[in-house]
Amino acid sequence: MRPVNKTALVTGITGQDGSYLAELLLEKGYRVVGMTRRSSTASMERIAHIEDQIEIIQGDLLDQASLVEALQKVRPNEVYNLGAQSFVPTSWNQPVLTGEVTGLGVTRMLEAMRQVDPSVRFYQASSSEMFGKVRETPQNEWTPFYPRSPYGAAKVFAHYLTVNYRESYGIFAVSGILFNHESPRRGLEFVTRKVSDGVARIKLGMAEKITLGNLDADRDWGFAGDYVKAMWLMLQQDQPRDYVIATGKSHTVRHLCDTAFRHVGLDYRDHVVTDPTFVRPAEVDRLLGDPSRAREDLGWRPNVSFEELVAMMVDADMERLWEHKGSSRKNSNVSSKRASTSSNGSSRKHVPASTSHKS
Repeated sequence: MRPVNKTALVTGITGQDGSYLAELLLEKGYRVVGMTRRSSTASMERIAHIEDQIEIIQGDLLDQASLVEALQKVRPNEVYNLGAQSFVPTSWNQPVLTGEVTGLGVTRMLEAMRQVDPSVRFYQASSSEMFGKVRETPQNEWTPFYPRSPYGAAKVFAHYLTVNYRESYGIFAVSGILFNHESPRRGLEFVTRKVSDGVARIKLGMAEKITLGNLDADRDWGFAGDYVKAMWLMLQQDQPRDYVIATGKSHTVRHLCDTAFRHVGLDYRDHVVTDPTFVRPAEVDRLLGDPSRAREDLGWRPNVSFEELVAMMVDADMERLWEHKGSSRKNSNVSSKRASTSSNGSSRKHVPASTSHKS
């Protein structure tokens, strides 16, 4: 490992992007400090394999004093703000919380940086959801925003606050306008992971159907592991600029389903059903990014194709569920033998119950 020469503070380090970014920064010799909210049930699953290589401190984007304290304690060279309420459907159910964390949380962090050390370089995780009802296709850094959800609106606020602090105070602050980026570490509530998990369950006989919303929604999907490299590159430039990070290719949810089911030899039409209740109140029909500036300035290009990404996610869920299924069967066998021994005084051969069920 290279000598440690920089310190990075990462909010949202326990999330998908945070875990991949932490791995990248460790490879580059950084001291990596993750900021998490105080919780008795905090999930460290995504960073468990590197937990002994990073530091974790407590802080909250709702509490500016905790951010000031974190910056004073850590003294980072770079701050990556990945923390947010990031699930779009939840933003309609919790619009105020979404605005507080995803929008005002960025203001609190920028203001804390201005007070403690304005020389710190700052990365803000902006989102393609800011384009919403798109004004042009493909979308680039100059495309006007038209958010169609409380989440998208909060991200627009945070994006412009980042620009404002850059122009007003000279802070090296950039926004990465990332289009949809996925991985096996994606939460199960997101459509890509819902599909990959569903395909795996159906192939293993654990389910029969997947229920989805709008199959014609069109998205520019890439691999999260590729996208965090762009985050790092943005903070290594001589001048701060905002960048669209995307593959430049879009696919419908229907195509996602077709690709995932074909990977395991099945036809999605036999297993996918639609439900209007899963359709957004204000739908975003098509998002397609133009990453030209990132290619020219950063030399960034995605390495994982859409087909490779889908296969990676399905294979990971197949492996996870197969291991869980085997573990459940083993535990069932042990419990049955114990029960048989206690009732008869001798062990009987156990016949396992069917593992097939609807999920």
